[in-house]
Amino acid sequence: MIRIILLMQLLLLAAASRASSTGSIRGIVHDPQHRPVENAMVMLRSKTSEWAATANTDASGQFTLGGISLGEYTVTVVAPGFNQAVQNARVISGSQPVLHFALSVATNREAVNVSGAPEAAPTDSVTPTTLVSRLDVERTPGADRSNSLAMITDYVPGAYFTHDQLHIRGGHQTSWLIDGVPIPNTNIASNLGPQIDPKDIDYLEVDRGSYGAEFGDRTYGVFNVVPRTGFERYRQAELVLSAGNFYQSNDALSFGSHTENFAYYASVNANRSNLGIQTPVPQVVHDAENGYGGFGSLIFNVDPSDQLRFVTSLRKDYYQIPYDPFPNDIENAPIAANGFQAQYPSLSLRDGDHESDAALNFSWVHTFNPKLLLTVSPFFHRNTADYASSPNDFPVSTTQNRTSTYGGGQVSFAANLPKNDLQAGLYSFYQQDNELFGANFNDGSGNLPFSDKENPSGSLTAFFVDDKFKPLSWLTLTAGMRPTHFSGGVSENVISPRFGIALNVPHLNWTFRAFYGHYYQAPPLITASGPLLQFANANNLGFIKLNGERDEEHQFGATIPFRGWILDVDNFRTNVSNFFDHNNIGESNLFFPITIAHAVIRGWELTLRSPRIAHRGQIHLAYSNQIAEAEGAISGGLTDFSLPVGLSPLDHDQRNTLNFGGDVAIPWRTHISTNVYYGSGFTNAFPGQPFPGASLPQHTTFDVSVAKDFGESFSASLNAMNVANRRVELDNSVTFGGFHWNAPREIYLELRYRFHY
Repeated sequence: MIRIILLMQLLLLAAASRASSTGSIRGIVHDPQHRPVENAMVMLRSKTSEWAATANTDASGQFTLGGISLGEYTVTVVAPGFNQAVQNARVISGSQPVLHFALSVATNREAVNVSGAPEAAPTDSVTPTTLVSRLDVERTPGADRSNSLAMITDYVPGAYFTHDQLHIRGGHQTSWLIDGVPIPNTNIASNLGPQIDPKDIDYLEVDRGSYGAEFGDRTYGVFNVVPRTGFERYRQAELVLSAGNFYQSNDALSFGSHTENFAYYASVNANRSNLGIQTPVPQVVHDAENGYGGFGSLIFNVDPSDQLRFVTSLRKDYYQIPYDPFPNDIENAPIAANGFQAQYPSLSLRDGDHESDAALNFSWVHTFNPKLLLTVSPFFHRNTADYASSPNDFPVSTTQNRTSTYGGGQVSFAANLPKNDLQAGLYSFYQQDNELFGANFNDGSGNLPFSDKENPSGSLTAFFVDDKFKPLSWLTLTAGMRPTHFSGGVSENVISPRFGIALNVPHLNWTFRAFYGHYYQAPPLITASGPLLQFANANNLGFIKLNGERDEEHQFGATIPFRGWILDVDNFRTNVSNFFDHNNIGESNLFFPITIAHAVIRGWELTLRSPRIAHRGQIHLAYSNQIAEAEGAISGGLTDFSLPVGLSPLDHDQRNTLNFGGDVAIPWRTHISTNVYYGSGFTNAFPGQPFPGASLPQHTTFDVSVAKDFGESFSASLNAMNVANRRVELDNSVTFGGFHWNAPREIYLELRYRFHY
């Protein structure tokens, strides 16, 4: 009863910040003699929907448009006696672009003066950011499928998929947000696929390190989703149908509309395939998957000062766990290549993984004036991952079921002052887990079957304050801190300071930035006692409580725009105490998070994005040179090994990763989109035959999509993934069925039909 009351209190009193996913657009309007233009009308319009806002300049020619969701916009200025002027603006979280409009006197020959590049770059942010639009998702080969993460891996440097998990900047732990509202999840490596179906995304902002204090503590990556809202439609529905090899299908139906004060969007989706997760051998065996889900968004503008918003996402997925059918392989047989110790006998395993997820968020956004914003957003999240084995699995049939329930939120206040942009707030949630561990021994060992239930609970409360100070128009200083209290298996108190600087070179508009900060990531609520602990001890393992991960990050970089091209480069180093990873108990499928005493992740990253070239094509590039290493004993979780003295590569260490792609419009309303992925190879756990050296083979894949519009209502696309069918063993670490090979060639046809109702 006490827990229920506490949960209700958190749901009613706590809230989550939308302000962290909004920015403001400021500007100055002047005439040819640089005198301010008063009462000029400023019109802001989204590039992907019908959302718009207006403002007027004051006596000093200045204007401010606050509470703007992240995305791409056009800003138009109109004043009597002057020509209309237009600029493009890109808003990212916490950024406040400052636009300068120099109006020209109206003549008979001049109509519109367009200034600014087609792709705008933020000049006051210290955070390396990648913004992926709905159009990018639709045109990138394979990116709009429900379980695809290509919208991240194809555009974000240092992001790749191995042993069935997304890794970014050398770590697993990432945060998903909807409109800036966090979806809490303290678990590690237990869920597959994206949190939100890509087809429901309007914009995806990917931030990788160097966050302000308001943006949480997930060091390696933050995925901030701006969902489709209905503002992009008027009583319109869209049906998506697809079919391809491996009997795959990925289908969805969505509909939405809006009035001046109300907008709604809703969708349902379903998918299935005989190719689900990465296989331990080139052959695809026992690898089917299926799932379904839904998404909804409601927005109501009560008055010019108050907005109410409700967002929900629901999904359920099932994955068969593939196995190695060859008895003499390095996984199944004790042979010389593996030191005469079978690595992960999966010959007789027939396992499955059931996952479900439900997220709900209600937001109230109150605008006191264009410079003051308050957001209150209680949230609820329930996540389930149930790993079940066949009763006849050999040598051990295991069960690991987990349900995590979160309730809470955050309240945030944002103030845009003449030289300061201040954010302050409180973030809090309560977590309750229900876990079941079980094992049945079919190897004739005489071990008795066991079942162990655990019901851990915990809570987290964090305050944050963050300020951007602009003493000069070309200089931005940031400072903030995030005190956090966590109570669960352990109780911890941490203060995380963060500092940054962004320097914009006038005229060139180049931005140089640097950052130093600390992060604290709360541990999973994992415990082991009774028969489960006895089973671990029987496998020469111990179990000690998990403490939170603590990270120290140094980063510097530059953003260089040139004639619409944007080059971004950064260097980072993350020093980690209690690095989160995961490991299994013996030959079972019972996986536990662990912490390694010390890790160092460092690298160079580069992104390049072009404008529309000749109004037909656009290219993008993402490159990372990265080293992910660790050392020391296991400091939490299963204490079954220690790393060698000195830093040694983690199993997901890949030194060079490159994605290069683009799309081009050709005649007959046809688009061709491509992506080339190159990886230099992950760490080789067994140097020798068949893969000599410290790294597994380098690998390259090529994806292509050809899409054609047939009128305004119907379009079709043919997609081919890994066209050359190049297959390599990506890694020989153990999760979800053993070793992992990359996916074979996939070909599918997708149809889209839009209609009004």
